[in-house]
Amino acid sequence: MAQAHSFRDYEETAEALVNLIDSSKAENQLVLIRDEHRDFLDRDQETKAVVSQILRDVGQSEEEVSQKLLNMEEQKKQTEQELQLLEEQLRKCTAKNQISEFLQRELESLRNGEQELQELQQEVDEDTTEVIPSAIYMAQLYHKVTRIKWEHDTAPPILKGVHYGTELATPIHIDTAVRSRCDISDQLWGYVSTEW
Repeated sequence: MAQAHSFRDYEETAEALVNLIDSSKAENQLVLIRDEHRDFLDRDQETKAVVSQILRDVGQSEEEVSQKLLNMEEQKKQTEQELQLLEEQLRKCTAKNQISEFLQRELESLRNGEQELQELQQEVDEDTTEVIPSAIYMAQLYHKVTRIKWEHDTAPPILKGVHYGTELATPIHIDTAVRSRCDISDQLWGYVSTEW
């Protein structure tokens, strides 16, 4: 009987447990937990998808920014090269402008000099119409009489020339700084033939 009683106790306990399980709505709670777990997994998947999209967008943005940076560096190099070319052209233009200004001043100076030369030429022309014919005549006369041809490109204290005598030509080289005028005159008249 003790065994029956214990079996009966077990049976009652099992019924009580079944009633307890039925009354506790554990199945409903398990379903709720399962649904919440599914919602959590769905949200987790959505979050992973959103994060993956954000990471892709960030990566693409970084790539675009990197490309823009490279393009800007290239453009900066090109701009620096163009600036160097422009600076070189500016230096050349400035140099040309300075040369042009210098040449303009020189041209103006030459024009002024030409004007002065024209004025001097007019004065010389006026003087030569009176003086030169007589000077030419005198030079020709001296040459006929003395038969001396003078070199006019020598330094001032030196007299150079050639006396063309009847038989031979004699070079003349006289330093006027060391000899007197009278001595020089005597030497030159010594070349002149007295035979007519």
